[in-house]
Amino acid sequence: MNRRSLLGAEALGKVLTTYLVSTVITYMSDTYIHEQHAVHHILYHIIFCPKRRRKILVGPVHDRLKQIIEAVVEEHAWHIERLAIQPDHVHLFLQTNPYTAPTDIARLLKGRSSHVLREEFEHLMRMPSLWTRSTFYSTAGHVSQETISRYIERQSTS
Repeated sequence: MNRRSLLGAEALGKVLTTYLVSTVITYMSDTYIHEQHAVHHILYHIIFCPKRRRKILVGPVHDRLKQIIEAVVEEHAWHIERLAIQPDHVHLFLQTNPYTAPTDIARLLKGRSSHVLREEFEHLMRMPSLWTRSTFYSTAGHVSQETISRYIERQSTS
């Protein structure tokens, strides 16, 4: 390969690198939340159930629970991706920040909703507690576990 070809390849490489970097930055600015000292995109899938899986989350209780969850989410500047309230459990897919643990999210949602719902609906007051102590947590994101593993592996061999 002659010198002219090498210079052409180098220039092409710079153009491609610039394109790729600008594409990634554009993607990140559209998808990721940029804060003063952090960039993040944190999604949690949280599921919780009434005590003994009772089918009590219907009608006015369902509607009020939805309002309570939306209020707590708004107070903490989180974002609901999806919310499904079934008669015997709640699915919440939520975008949050790196400063709030998923256990704190569930504690805040279950605590506030239990307090308000039991205060407003007499039949719920008779239950020893509204929610089970168990909660399901899962994370989600744009990059697969396999992709992250390959990236870290390549970084450590460089």
